[in-house]
Amino acid sequence: MGMLVDGVWRNENFRPSVKDGRFERKETWFRNWITPDGSPGPTGEGGFEAEAGRYHLYISHACPWAHRTVIVRRLKRLEDAIGLSVVDYFMGADGWAFTDRPGTIPDTVNGADFLHQVYTAADPAYTGRVSVPVLWDKRRGTIVSNESSEIIRMFNSAFAGIADDSVDLYPEGLRAEIDAINDEVYANLNNGVYRSGFAATQAAYEEAVTALFETLDRIEDRLSRRRYLVGEEPTEADWRLFVTLVRFDPVYNGHFKCNRNRIADFHNLSNYLRDLYRTPGIAETVHIDHIKGHYYGSHESLNPSRIVPIGPVLDYDAPHDRARLATESTVPA
Repeated sequence: MGMLVDGVWRNENFRPSVKDGRFERKETWFRNWITPDGSPGPTGEGGFEAEAGRYHLYISHACPWAHRTVIVRRLKRLEDAIGLSVVDYFMGADGWAFTDRPGTIPDTVNGADFLHQVYTAADPAYTGRVSVPVLWDKRRGTIVSNESSEIIRMFNSAFAGIADDSVDLYPEGLRAEIDAINDEVYANLNNGVYRSGFAATQAAYEEAVTALFETLDRIEDRLSRRRYLVGEEPTEADWRLFVTLVRFDPVYNGHFKCNRNRIADFHNLSNYLRDLYRTPGIAETVHIDHIKGHYYGSHESLNPSRIVPIGPVLDYDAPHDRARLATESTVPA
C-alpha cells in the first residue's frame, strides 16, 4: 500500500502502523464541517454551507467507513443532492483507482484516475494515507472531510429542507447513550477487527480478539431485550455497527482471524443484522463481491496468493424475529 509524501505518490509497501505489535489507526486529516449557514463546525474552518449539488462523495463499496456514509446518504434521501464516485475494490500499486469494473462510478468532478489525485488537488503538499470516504466541495475545489463519523453527522443534520427531515439518526435525547455505544463499538469492533487482523504479535492479537468477542457477547445480550441498540428506531449507532457485522462472516472471521464465532452463531446479532439489511434501500448499498475482492485481493501481506474464497453462503434476506421486540419492553440493558 502506497501513500503520498509531500504531494508525491510513493509506491512502497507501507505496512499498517503498529506499536508493541498493536495496530494503530492514523487520525484523519481533513476535518471541516458542512453546516446550515456555513459557520465553522466543531473542527476546521467555516464557509461550507449546506447546498444541494455542491458536494460530492468518494467511496469504496469495500470499505466499512465509507459504507456508513453511503447508508446515511441513502436514508436521508440525499442521492440527488450529493454526487457519488466509487473506486475499484482492488487497491494496487497506485492505491484506490477509478476503473470500469462493475459497481464503480468514475470521478465526474475532478476527472481523476486515482484517488490520490483528488487529495493533491485539495493539498498539493499532502503527506499521508489516501483513504475513503472523501467529501468534496465543488465550489471551493477542496476536501471538506475524510472523517466518516463526522460526515454522517453532517448528512444527518446539516441539510434541513434538502434531506428527509423525518429521519433523525442522532436524536438529541439519545445522544449520550449513542455516543457511549459508539465508543465501545468503534474501539472493540469497527477498529477491533483491524487490531486483530493486523496484530504483529500473539499477545496483541489475543488482546484485541478477546475484547472483540466480549463486546459481541454484551451486544448479543443487549439485543435480547430491545430491537435496536438505542431507542425504538435505528440510530447512527446501529448503522455504525451494521457495516462491521455485514463484513464479519465473509471476511473478518477468516481473513482477520476473528474466528471464535461467526455472527451467524449469535441468535440476536444475526437476526438484528438481517433486520437492518432489509431496511428499504440498504441491501443495495452492500456489495459482497467488492468486500471480499478488496480484503482478500489487496492485503498481500495477509493473503499473498490473493485467492478469494468461494464461501461462506450468506442469506441476509432470510426472515428475522426482531419485530416482536417492537411491542415488548425496551428497558435499557
